Amino acid sequence: MTIKHWPEGEGPREKLLQGGAGQLSDAELLAVLLRNGTAGQSAVAMGRQLLLEFGGLRSLFCASRAKVCRLRGVGSVKYAQLQAAAEIARRIARENLHRGQVLTNPGLTRDYLMTQLADRPYEVFAILLLDSQHRVIQFVELFRGTIDSASVYPRDVVALVLEKQAAAVIVCHNHPSGIAEPSQADRRITERLKNALATIDVSLLDHMVVGDREIVSFAERGWIV
Repeated sequence: MTIKHWPEGEGPREKLLQGGAGQLSDAELLAVLLRNGTAGQSAVAMGRQLLLEFGGLRSLFCASRAKVCRLRGVGSVKYAQLQAAAEIARRIARENLHRGQVLTNPGLTRDYLMTQLADRPYEVFAILLLDSQHRVIQFVELFRGTIDSASVYPRDVVALVLEKQAAAVIVCHNHPSGIAEPSQADRRITERLKNALATIDVSLLDHMVVGDREIVSFAERGWIV
């Protein structure tokens, strides 16, 4: 039975309107995005198939077009709908951490970085630029690809900080493996950046490494003094 033939009030869209999106399962939320399934397969069944194939929402939304569209009934249109939903979530997070906001809530920063970086299939090194009152100036992605001591250039970070007239920064990057534990290369990069920024009297407040479900803070571990 397709969703349009379900009894009134039982379809995921109706459940959302009556009880809110929080009442829906992951498969039902996907069904609302996908809108319809295929012959013999409801949108909810398709949602379950996607979750089973990719192991969860985050893996699904960061999967490539080729991997998603190889599944029966999932074409470019449905892939585009999923990607649009993921981008909307990222933009909402950016609005929550808007220019001029004071970073007094570590949880907000963590939520923001998790939304921006956790689902990337490649490494991204970024910087959160702050003024002297620790108000947000801008979030900038600087490098993509494998992050190591050869690919992160302190001079580029310093140049950006001077251009934006930042007084303090938080640097961050993700681990596509999902494991947030920093490597020795991460620690070496952090030390180089701290020393380079010190030459222009700018504080490196933290280096945060983003995994699938956690963020490791160098400052919390006492690695930045």
